[in-house]
Amino acid sequence: QVELVESGGDSVQPGGSLRLSCIASGSTTRTLYMGWFRQGAGDAREWVTTIDRDGTTNYASSVKGRFTSSRDNTKNTLYLQMNSLKPDDTAMYYCAAGRYVADRERVQEYEYWGQGTQVTVST
Repeated sequence: QVELVESGGDSVQPGGSLRLSCIASGSTTRTLYMGWFRQGAGDAREWVTTIDRDGTTNYASSVKGRFTSSRDNTKNTLYLQMNSLKPDDTAMYYCAAGRYVADRERVQEYEYWGQGTQVTVST
């Protein structure tokens, strides 16, 4: 069993930055596909980014160039650096992990989920 705990969500103005963290326990991050999803009010959960087990990172087009995901295997921690934030980025952000992920954008591929951390971007 893997437990994921996110932190770092906050309210910021447009153009601001935030860094989210996700600490994993119960397994080492290097053995997992680890990703971030987000869900706005009334919306479906949306894929943001995934780091594959080999370190390859992919991003949704809506965040590419603004968000950077990284992983520190010594701390079993996944990070999401978010820059140039927009009001459309407002959502609950969830950390997700899976042992075998074929379609990284698909929610059902991930076995483990955190409780989420809220990001609000507004003036």
